[in-house]
Amino acid sequence: MNDSIINNIPASSVEERFLHYVQIDTQSDPTSSSCPSTEKQKNLGRVLVDELLAIGITDAHIDEHGYVYATIPANIEKAVPVVCFCTPMDRAPDCSGTGVQPIVHRNYRGGNVVLPDDPAVVIKPTEHPDLENQLGNDIITASGTTLLGADDKAGVAEIMAAAELLMAHPEIKHGTIKILFTPDEEIGRGVDKVDLAKLGADFAYTMDGETAGSIEDETFSADGVTVTIDGISVHPGFAKSKLQSALKIAASVIDSLPKDRLSPETTGNREGFVHPVSIKGGVEQATIEFIVRDFTDENLLRHEQELEGIVKKVISRHPGCSYRFAVAEQYRNMKQVLDRYPQIMEIGLEAICRAGMKPIRRSIRGGTDGSRLSFMGLPCPNIFAGGHAFHGKEEWVSVQDMEKAVRTILHIVEIAGSRH
Repeated sequence: MNDSIINNIPASSVEERFLHYVQIDTQSDPTSSSCPSTEKQKNLGRVLVDELLAIGITDAHIDEHGYVYATIPANIEKAVPVVCFCTPMDRAPDCSGTGVQPIVHRNYRGGNVVLPDDPAVVIKPTEHPDLENQLGNDIITASGTTLLGADDKAGVAEIMAAAELLMAHPEIKHGTIKILFTPDEEIGRGVDKVDLAKLGADFAYTMDGETAGSIEDETFSADGVTVTIDGISVHPGFAKSKLQSALKIAASVIDSLPKDRLSPETTGNREGFVHPVSIKGGVEQATIEFIVRDFTDENLLRHEQELEGIVKKVISRHPGCSYRFAVAEQYRNMKQVLDRYPQIMEIGLEAICRAGMKPIRRSIRGGTDGSRLSFMGLPCPNIFAGGHAFHGKEEWVSVQDMEKAVRTILHIVEIAGSRH
């Protein structure tokens, strides 16, 4: 169909939906072993199911694990690939997500954005250069005491708005479209219980990126490393020349990490890192949890070998003490899979162009549900959702960028339906 028809379809419901969704508390909990990790995530899932049913999607449902599934039937007869759009519903546990009060700053004219409930929280263009592209646009923030939840309620709102438009505009020709909303992505469990056979998609796109026009087909590869240190516990009153505190040894390991490289605060672009995220224990035993990241598996292994070398050197100074070094795979660079299916990226790039943007092909210094989905058999690059400054009180999103994401979805399904 003519690109101008899709580009001129109002996507106004995306703002209303977003403002509603961010006020539903869906923070996940890394300390919980249940799935979903918090029952309140299902509160949003049930809202989404009701809304999907209301627009005429008859199979929308939420399962016992909090996953929402839905199908938009094809309106063409020829066989074409089944495309899925997916995004997580949970909100990061890094910052409060209770009582979110979204504020729409209409017609942004440049300069700092001061958040009223805590004037010390200021969104500055010097720190958020993407604001330079938002002059005249409508910016949504939280009020200053919570994060906003654009990560990834923006993606949820965009998929929902696109679904509504597809059901209302049969002139947009497309094959079968699948919708998937997941819990617990922020704590690394977003696809643990997904039923890919039930989903039945050939490929997918997560709507979980940042800047408008960006599309990502590469993530970090990621491992978790647990270092367990066994010390020597002796009554402190009789400990001279005998006690070897595992907790102090663990602190020495962390202090021995490189100061000018190999950490999140000293790396960028395609550099990986080793990052201690927790330390716990006592005199007899202590545990350090690390996350290790890089774009290649070879570098990932190299970082782990260097880390274990540091541990061995520290332990060698403490006779009678020992350590255990356990590596757990978390996810791998989805580019290893997506390079085998170039047509999926081609469709995404063309859709962004048709929606009036210059595509920005990026690598993610992190991961998405799409990383694991790709290795589970569902190739899945990541499309922009428009949010910025995730996981903190300065988080913001542009209404107009969310509308561009909605149109990108519409173009993807139209292109995918016309290519076969």
